[in-house]
Amino acid sequence: MSEVCNTVGDILETSLERIERLLSDDYGISRRSVGLLALQEDEEIISLVKSKDAQTFIQIQEIIKLTKSHFNEPLSYIISQRRQEEASLIVSKTVEHLPKGETTFKEKLSRIMINPVTGIPILLLILYYGLYKFVGGFGAGTLVSFIEGDLFEQKLNPLIIKLFNFAVPWPILRDLFAGEYGVLTLGLRYAVALILPIITTFFIVFAIIEDSGYLPRLALLIDRLFKGIGLSGRAVIPMVLGLGCDTMATMVTRTLPTKRERIIATILLALAVPCSAQLGVILSLLEGNPRALWIWAAVVGLVFLLIGYLSSLILPGDAPSFYMEIPPLRFPELSNVLIKTYSRVKWYFKEILPMFILASFFIWLGQLTGLFKILTRIVEYPVRWIGLPNEAAVAFLFGFFRRDYGAAGLYDIKKAGLFNANQLIVACVTLTLFLPCLAQFLINVKERGLKTGLGISGFILLFSFSVGFIFNFLLNFFGINL
Repeated sequence: MSEVCNTVGDILETSLERIERLLSDDYGISRRSVGLLALQEDEEIISLVKSKDAQTFIQIQEIIKLTKSHFNEPLSYIISQRRQEEASLIVSKTVEHLPKGETTFKEKLSRIMINPVTGIPILLLILYYGLYKFVGGFGAGTLVSFIEGDLFEQKLNPLIIKLFNFAVPWPILRDLFAGEYGVLTLGLRYAVALILPIITTFFIVFAIIEDSGYLPRLALLIDRLFKGIGLSGRAVIPMVLGLGCDTMATMVTRTLPTKRERIIATILLALAVPCSAQLGVILSLLEGNPRALWIWAAVVGLVFLLIGYLSSLILPGDAPSFYMEIPPLRFPELSNVLIKTYSRVKWYFKEILPMFILASFFIWLGQLTGLFKILTRIVEYPVRWIGLPNEAAVAFLFGFFRRDYGAAGLYDIKKAGLFNANQLIVACVTLTLFLPCLAQFLINVKERGLKTGLGISGFILLFSFSVGFIFNFLLNFFGINL
């Protein structure tokens, strides 16, 4: 074993020394550090070396290629192994190990969470009580019903309409602020009454899960499943964050080690990971129909796995490797949960309120120019194609500004009694898979480039309506009435 380790160390050290000799410019860090990052093919360092040491860059690339040929595993994994071996050697010389005591309850619970036989039921319980009951039932049900129904619809919106009818003589301005799609009567109502209660309850659940140390154990639990779709357990972090905000989660994909994994994760976040607000509204829409909810979850889950698997076959690159430090389990501290929830809700609300107001403004402008009606009529064609009433076209237009804005539009259509149960679930599935919102699209372009960002959005637009059409066809063909 030591001879193997020495051989590995000799190859890495020799390659490092050769790269260090070829580096001449100042990088702000040691040349050894630059060499290690170059061997791991860190994109930023490779780009810097290419610009600063252009004359020797080809030689450095050849050294990296030659070093990789000596190993079956990625160099990032080999270097991490070597670091761990060195750390273990230091620890063995400096730390005295006491006789092993009994396994603590926390350690036993940790192993239960990681074991697939026991870990999956625990995950399902967390999803049921955390997302379905607390976020969906309490947040999207009780809180939304009180704030949206009792406060806005019965008191605030009628008051706003009366005030603007009395104080503003110009119909155009009245429509902007207090019309059907007004900034105050629709934009503010969606943001405060529908979205705020949902994201607040979600972030409470997420803060509890995060503070307990469960997330790294979840990563280990589903690592094998994620390997089948070209990702590793490390991708659990952006995927779970995507349930809060897909825009933020797309930025977090930077932590994934390879370009291939980052692209796959970006596609899946844009396609099949609903943000907390959209998820909460959908849970509210399907509340009282568990069968429809399970079918919705199954369709979206199958799409997630299928597209991930196909992406892993199409995109070139090495298979993902995974290693993660597992922190101890602990009981979540109330102060931590409250601080994290407050900061995230504050950040999210700062982002969401301007977007909702901006969306209402553009809809008002579109109505003035007639563009909104033209776009609505265009979207009505694919909407009818998947078996939905024309009124649903407006919700899909909303969905381009923000997915949760679109889901909130479905909420109003359901309240008006324009959906039957089958149409409602088809709408929920299609809108979940629909285009990423404007903010997420811009982040996709920033992180992956204009060509990739446009390609992802174009694929998702066609794919979402295709799934909606097939799903609606199957429901009708088999005579399924939900």
